[in-house]
Amino acid sequence: MLTDAQCRNATCPPEKARARLTDAGCLYLEVSPAGSRRLFWKTYADGKEGRLALGSYPTVTLTAARKARDAAKMQKSKGIDPLQARQGEKLKASVGTGDTFEACANDWLVRGKPNWSDAHYVRERRNITKDLIPYLGKRAIASIKPIELLAVIQKVEARGALDVAHRVLLTAHGIWCHAVATGRAERDVTGDIKKALKPHIKENLPAITDPAELAELLRASKAYNGGPVVRAALQLAPMLFQRPGNLRTMRWANLNLDAGLWAIPSEDMKRTKAEKINGQAHVVPLPTQAVAILRDIQNLTGHGEYVFPGLRDHQAPMSEAAVSAALAAMGYKGRHTWHGYRATGRTILRQVLKYPVDVIEAQLAHTGQITHGGAYDRTTHLDDRTTMLQVWADYLDKLTKGADVIQLRTA
Repeated sequence: MLTDAQCRNATCPPEKARARLTDAGCLYLEVSPAGSRRLFWKTYADGKEGRLALGSYPTVTLTAARKARDAAKMQKSKGIDPLQARQGEKLKASVGTGDTFEACANDWLVRGKPNWSDAHYVRERRNITKDLIPYLGKRAIASIKPIELLAVIQKVEARGALDVAHRVLLTAHGIWCHAVATGRAERDVTGDIKKALKPHIKENLPAITDPAELAELLRASKAYNGGPVVRAALQLAPMLFQRPGNLRTMRWANLNLDAGLWAIPSEDMKRTKAEKINGQAHVVPLPTQAVAILRDIQNLTGHGEYVFPGLRDHQAPMSEAAVSAALAAMGYKGRHTWHGYRATGRTILRQVLKYPVDVIEAQLAHTGQITHGGAYDRTTHLDDRTTMLQVWADYLDKLTKGADVIQLRTA
């Protein structure tokens, strides 16, 4: 067996590429002509010699090298290839910063952020920091059992937040998939508990879809005396039926009132980050009634960035709560929401005015987002939508005046 003295004093003749000093159990010290000393364990597989590097001497002592050799022998006796196991550990080290749930979750967030929208990233991070890390953060992710994850998510259910509980499970699913892919877990355990969660039936947001009721809402909106900015938003919301976030952040720079067009930048749309970067602006035709409303309010807010500035901070857009509060003040709390105007427009345009679904969906900015065409479907139906929205605005005017109220058929 080798001694430390032999290892320290070993040399390699200049005419040789290397010199080997053997120890027991196929352990040996390799010395180069330059004087470097490295410890190896000799292996055999399929009749070919291989070797497992154990480290440089004396950083790795003989005692440590012998222990590493014995550990490698134990792996081999269990059918594990020590060389492949070593390579796997190196790969794991290169793709992650640790094997705890917290380390894996943070690694997943960092890797996902470039491809997610800001809102999606914030939601995923909140699910992790609020509902998962406090209970599982320090645990090795491979050691967490399905029932332990279920207990954590049931804490969310106990708050009455059934929708959030399902979203937290979806977040956990992403983390476990990443853990499996990076060698930190053997399998995704989230599928084991999916059916154990309380079912959550998503309720549609309240929306008026009956023309007679819509007529009353339109008259109440036109008579609203809570302020000209909110009143203008209340009048434009049913006419254009865009998402509340887009309408309240409408910028003067994105409007062409002479052409009757509003171009919502791609980055402001409800899209993935890749779609925001590569997508086109969503162009909304403005009927003459909308242009008139905007020209009127331009005298009040046209000096700023936003068409609908905040009440307290004119440099920021109006809050979504402003229109919601107005609807509540008019007696529509629980009956109609700002987002509900989208259902209003879609339903009546289809059932009463008989417009094609694809034209209506294009106005809702669903074309290319939910259809099978995906990125290849870039049809905007702008000409058809321009005609449709003018007919729609004229129809709303008639409803407001009390004419042309056609009842929808009920099943």
